Amino acid sequence: MTGAPSRLVLLTGLSGSGKSVVLNALEDADYFCVDNLPPALLQQLVESLLEKGETRMAAAIDARTGVDLEGLTATLEHLRNKGIHTTVLFLTARPEILLQRYSETRRRHPLSHDDAGRADEEGGGRSLRECIELEQDLMAGYADLGMPLDTSDLKSSALRSWVRELLTLKAAPLTLSFQSFAYKEGIPLDADLVFDARCLPNPFYEPKLRELTGKDKKVVDFLKSHASVDQMVDEIEGYLQRWLPHYQKEQRSYLTVAVGCTGGQHRSVYCCEALANRFRANWPVLVRHRSLMGRGLD
Repeated sequence: MTGAPSRLVLLTGLSGSGKSVVLNALEDADYFCVDNLPPALLQQLVESLLEKGETRMAAAIDARTGVDLEGLTATLEHLRNKGIHTTVLFLTARPEILLQRYSETRRRHPLSHDDAGRADEEGGGRSLRECIELEQDLMAGYADLGMPLDTSDLKSSALRSWVRELLTLKAAPLTLSFQSFAYKEGIPLDADLVFDARCLPNPFYEPKLRELTGKDKKVVDFLKSHASVDQMVDEIEGYLQRWLPHYQKEQRSYLTVAVGCTGGQHRSVYCCEALANRFRANWPVLVRHRSLMGRGLD
């Protein structure tokens, strides 16, 4: 297991949350990809691929192949001890979004068969909502293995773009992910810390700024002209500087800091960009603007 740096991306999470989209993006990035892999075979797969000279590997593991959280945790620890940079992504989405996606594609949920092997349309089995609830229970422990990612409001193109950005990061003890969002669309499921910027002056009420975003210079200048805006950014930065060492002690790989405002377009975007700039020199940083990505603006 020596030679070129080796990397493993493990995808897990809920059915319908976008694992296939991510797996296709990884395949396009020259990763050797395996879907629906039983957890017990992960170590064997990685070692076999390494012997063949593969250094970029990806596998999708979910409830379809059984739940072996303890065994998978031990395997990941073993692979990391062998020097393999391992990234775990746990994809999730709100139940109503999963229901909508399955209704649109008319695909059967992988847990739709009951214990007797019958599907719902065969006079038995589970309803789609029951399948989603069951899978949420089965996969609950897997969310702590790596970075959770809520894809509820992401288009496929935005999800692929974010994954490509993530894969450029070097291995590090902790990656900071700053995410802006709109409160009217709900708090992101993958957020570890949430800050509310709705109390700040709102550029939306300035006609010349309404269609712009928190990344545009005119909006930035407007927000910087109000002392309360940078005061909030200063205080969030101070909180993170104070507590990041404690998060590191918990062996976390990622910390997602979400900042929300009413529409997710101006104030929250500015705050996340400002925070990212302040931490980028000393920490691996990701920035995601959930509402802008959904509108194709980011």
